Amino acid sequence: MALRDVCLDIPRGEFCALMGPSGSGKSTLLHLAAGLDNATAGEIFLNGQSTKAFRDEEWTQWRRRDVGMVFQAFHLLPGLTIEENVALPLRLRGEPLADIRTQVTDMLALVGLSHRLGHRSQELSGGEQQRVAIARAFIHRPRLILADEPTGNLDGLTGEGIVSLLRQCAKEFGQTILLATHALSAAQAADRVLAIRDGQLE
Repeated sequence: MALRDVCLDIPRGEFCALMGPSGSGKSTLLHLAAGLDNATAGEIFLNGQSTKAFRDEEWTQWRRRDVGMVFQAFHLLPGLTIEENVALPLRLRGEPLADIRTQVTDMLALVGLSHRLGHRSQELSGGEQQRVAIARAFIHRPRLILADEPTGNLDGLTGEGIVSLLRQCAKEFGQTILLATHALSAAQAADRVLAIRDGQLE
């Protein structure tokens, strides 16, 4: 069983870190909040609404509209430029191309990558790729940011910069963040730290 008796409430605008070793259930909890996994028991409320009756279409709309995800492995599309990667959430919403260009330019400036607009992911360092992933997660102003070990593939100094950037962006746009990490340095940047082990909150 991946998670057992987990009861958790994250207020709007909080930066919450979920800290625990590999295999403790951190990623499963994030996947449940995003609708990527289905709960076999219990109930998940998002914005005060139960998701028990959510169909696949409703989970898709939730992810498209209200969730931004940042992964350890970046998950950038190698065939697209940095600008095109960041624009994806806005393209999926059908926003006008002129508006998309402006928003993407502003977002990449915020994460310090204005000079990389036309580059592709394989031309960037790991830290730069993660900054692109953060820009893509925040571009559509979602209510919730789920960050799954975003510093796991980075050196310590670069990782600290990524967590600081997450906090800066969340403060700028008022998002709630749930960060899964096994790194104490990353967790210390959060408003609240929750420890999880063997699928249970300690």
